[in-house]
Amino acid sequence: MMTTAQNYRRMVNAGNKIVVGLQRLGVAFGPMQLLTVAGRRTGVPRTFPIAVVPIDGARYIVQAYPKAAWVANARAAREVTLTRGRRTSAARLAELPVAERGPVLRKLVEKSPASVGKRFVTTGLADGATPDAVAAAAARIAVFRVEPA
Repeated sequence: MMTTAQNYRRMVNAGNKIVVGLQRLGVAFGPMQLLTVAGRRTGVPRTFPIAVVPIDGARYIVQAYPKAAWVANARAAREVTLTRGRRTSAARLAELPVAERGPVLRKLVEKSPASVGKRFVTTGLADGATPDAVAAAAARIAVFRVEPA
């Protein structure tokens, strides 16, 4: 029997295929971009739709699912490519230490629709959907600052 998190993940994976297709056609929407990173074992480029969120003058990418492949690949890679519509740029992803993640996660949930906080609960990364509850889960949620390559 599938859990709620597994059902949610399947639904999101199906939606991701649509997002990737639209982005590749040049349709940009919301904070979504395509993150392309070399596979950590194969070196083969892997592409994932990712929200790149501006917070306090910096841009961040936040893990929304446990065991997300892009997180492990980004940790192993030196550079990634971000594509928005027809624009592509090289970038580095600098993972924040756990102590620095809380404030970023708190601001992300504060400035976003309620669905963002709820997603962390649905996927099992946080115990509550409030800014404080998501910030308290910082040790389980990878946060990367996007830097120029």
